[in-house]
Amino acid sequence: MIRRSRKTIANSVLIGAAALLIPVMAGCEAGLNAPTLEFHPAAAGAYTQVNGISVSNMFVLGAPSGSSLPTGSSASVFLSVFNGGSGDDTLVSVSAPGSAASVRVTGGAVSIPVSSEVNLTGPQPSVVLTGLTKPLSGGQAIPLTLNFEHAGSVTLQVPVEPQSFYYSTYSTPPATPTPTPSAMHKPKATPTATTAATAASPTPTS
Repeated sequence: MIRRSRKTIANSVLIGAAALLIPVMAGCEAGLNAPTLEFHPAAAGAYTQVNGISVSNMFVLGAPSGSSLPTGSSASVFLSVFNGGSGDDTLVSVSAPGSAASVRVTGGAVSIPVSSEVNLTGPQPSVVLTGLTKPLSGGQAIPLTLNFEHAGSVTLQVPVEPQSFYYSTYSTPPATPTPTPSAMHKPKATPTATTAATAASPTPTS
C-alpha cells in the first residue's frame, strides 16, 4: 500500500510538471511575434446608434502632444458608419456648434447603402472642421452633430486625439491655398499724338 501511494504521488508530480511545461513550450514556439505580444491600441473614439445607423470610433485629430490647434485653423475628423437599417441612407451634413464655423464633407454628402459600412478613415479626411472658434488640444471632447437623411440627427461628445504615437500617421486637412492678389498691371500708356512739325512749303519763284 505504501509503495502504491508513493507511485501515485510521483505520477501526480510528473503530470503537474508536464502541465506547467506545455504553456512554456507554446510560448517558446510562438516567439516574440506572438499575437498576444503585439500592440493593439484601444479604440478611443465615440460610439452611438440612431435608428439603425451605428457610428463607431469617431474622433477629431488634434495637434501633436504638447501643442494645440489654433483658433481659425482646421481639424480632421475620422469615423466609421454602418447602416443596419431597412433602407439606404445618407450622411447629409455635420456640424460642430461652439467649436467650428463650419464642417466640410467631401462631396457634400456620404451615401450609406443598407447593410454596408462606410469607413471615413482616410488617409485624407472626408470630414473637416473649418474655422475653429477655439483652440483644440488632445484630451478635450467637443460636440459634433451628424445629420442623416432618414435616421435623423444625433450629437456625440467626440474626443480630440493628439497627432502622436498611434495617431501620428493620420492625415491633417489638406492645405487650402491662400489666394494671392493678382499683380497690379499698370495701364499701358496710350501713345499721345505727336504734332508733326510742318515744314513751310517753299514759295514758288517767278
